Amino acid sequence: MKKTLIVLVALFAMVAFVSGVIAQQTAETPAAAPKAEKPKAPKAMHFKGTVAAYEAGKMIKVKGKKEEMTFDVAADAKIKGEVKEGAKVTVNYKKDGDKMVATSISAAAPKKTKAEKPAEEKK
Repeated sequence: MKKTLIVLVALFAMVAFVSGVIAQQTAETPAAAPKAEKPKAPKAMHFKGTVAAYEAGKMIKVKGKKEEMTFDVAADAKIKGEVKEGAKVTVNYKKDGDKMVATSISAAAPKKTKAEKPAEEKK
């Protein structure tokens, strides 16, 4: 009977120590720890309109249907077509703080007027 009592006391002591360690571990590391947030890359946006002003490699001002926007032109901006005042353009840009930086500019090819179209020869 003494052996059984000693075994029971030892078993209860072990259970008490183990449960104390487990409780301490869960208190230090909560089960639902928030995941570290990754910094989000700036969202690419676009704006369509007519060029009001343009300084190559520096800035472009585009007048849309409802508003006029000014963009800084990134050093590595891709420029497609001939960008000049009066040209129809699409500007892809991203916000950098309070600035809007153009990452690419696509100018639409100018439409040919009737006078510019070559006269078709009648056969």
